[in-house]
Amino acid sequence: MSACFDSIPLPSGPAAVSEWVLGVEGVTKPYGALRPLRLDRLRLADGDVLALSGFDQPAAEVLINLLTGAALPDSGSVKVFGQPTSAIADSDAWLASLDRFGMVSDRAAFLEPFTVVQNLAMPFTLDIEPPPGDVRDRAVALAREVQIPESAWDRPVHGLAPAHRLRLRLARALALGPSLLLLEHPSATLERDDVAPFGRDLRQIAQARRLATLVITMDKALAATLPKTVSIDPSNGRAKEGLLARLGFGS
Repeated sequence: MSACFDSIPLPSGPAAVSEWVLGVEGVTKPYGALRPLRLDRLRLADGDVLALSGFDQPAAEVLINLLTGAALPDSGSVKVFGQPTSAIADSDAWLASLDRFGMVSDRAAFLEPFTVVQNLAMPFTLDIEPPPGDVRDRAVALAREVQIPESAWDRPVHGLAPAHRLRLRLARALALGPSLLLLEHPSATLERDDVAPFGRDLRQIAQARRLATLVITMDKALAATLPKTVSIDPSNGRAKEGLLARLGFGS
């Protein structure tokens, strides 16, 4: 067992996790809302795929900034890959640290007139008109992995359906082989029939890559497709009652 929240006891013995990809302890961060963002405890290990609810879109943006080190908490600590974000020395070190994150957010812009393949070539080269053959092969492999149909590969992004746009965001987030994948309300723009297929595919991809994955969402249909779901009480930042059963600890 790996993901851990609130006062849940850590497992012991051979299954215990000694090093966490992500660790949050006692974090608070005011951001202009009626109350500050609070997250009492969160731990994520390699291969964990977790839906985290209790954060609306403004709060989710603040949380993403805290987890990536773009902002520091007013209290508490955030550790990523064993290092506190407060120890990042300068902007160069911060930019280098971002290479280990994959982020899926509507706030990340596409090159709308360019094709799916060209957008997926961008992490590897700026030479995209057209991309070199080996780069195109890498872009196509990503498109296949996230289940973007071949008929969409050479279409401009501005004409894509919301479901394909989300899968393109996921493919781009995976391009450089991140160690931690963060998704910020990914299903907000989806048709309801597209939510569960995306969640199932996300789970399969993350587990195949053994990729620690945190999905910030208020969408119960999406959360239901993922291995673990935790709902945080915004008033105190702690996991709500019923968490032990949902994580499979038993009584």
